[in-house]
Amino acid sequence: MPADRQFKIATRKSPLALWQAEEVQRRLAENNVASTLVKMSTQGDERLDTALSKIGGKGLFIKELQRGMMEGAADLAVHSMKDVPAEFPEGLHLSVVLEREDPTDALVSNQYNSLDDLPEGAVIGTCSLRRQCQLLHRRPDLRTVDLRGNVNTRLRKLDDGEFDAIVLASAGLIRLGMRDRIAASFPPELMLPACGQGIVGVECKVDDDATNAVLAPLHDRDAADRVACERSLNARLGGSCSTPIAAYSELVGDELHLQALVGMPDGSKVLQASGIAARTEAATLGITVAEQLLDAGADEIVSYFN
Repeated sequence: MPADRQFKIATRKSPLALWQAEEVQRRLAENNVASTLVKMSTQGDERLDTALSKIGGKGLFIKELQRGMMEGAADLAVHSMKDVPAEFPEGLHLSVVLEREDPTDALVSNQYNSLDDLPEGAVIGTCSLRRQCQLLHRRPDLRTVDLRGNVNTRLRKLDDGEFDAIVLASAGLIRLGMRDRIAASFPPELMLPACGQGIVGVECKVDDDATNAVLAPLHDRDAADRVACERSLNARLGGSCSTPIAAYSELVGDELHLQALVGMPDGSKVLQASGIAARTEAATLGITVAEQLLDAGADEIVSYFN
């Protein structure tokens, strides 16, 4: 590799996406690898007037970045793993993942400190059918309203009084230095997070040996095993980025403990399953738990969104 080569990092322009890309850039610099950011706009960022579930799901946040790599405009792309579809385009792969930040969902409110504190009929903002499903399963009296935009935009809408509360990923708030906006974190037993939530992944070409080599030192094995487990479950279920599927794995010694659910957006039906296996069987565990959900009728729910 030429000593003066600068690796091109594709990223979205939102503050959180830039934080993630800059973190990868910083870690590369620690290994004396120079890089530059290639800031791209995606359909997911531009089409804010329609619910994600109606226009293709979270995969809309990464298609332009993937196209940029395939066309040579970038060497690698940085993603929130919860936004990455189960299958990669031919020629691209997940090269490395960074260690996992807090994977929970966060209740953000200027008035209420827990789900139980919300009054009957409270308006809660979220663009996630997974979150909506679990919220309404526990509190069918709530009114969920679609909420799009970057973190700052969503917080501004809350502060302007459009919502009683909103739900965001804890990891995003923490990374942007906004931990104090978290009124309460939902423990997994109250709300299971999205597959890969809290994990930053780096994608590049399978056959780009130079890029794969400079990325290798950034890889976190624990996060990789956990995300492999959760993503294999999602892939076996055949869910899209808009299907209300949740999965959360924890490492206990050398074992992976996986919890998962599939449900209808109105919370009327929620199927849950769990399993334990050696971390070396991460992908197999995801498939096993997915089979439990399918046996319980998850295919009917998943097909509703496909």
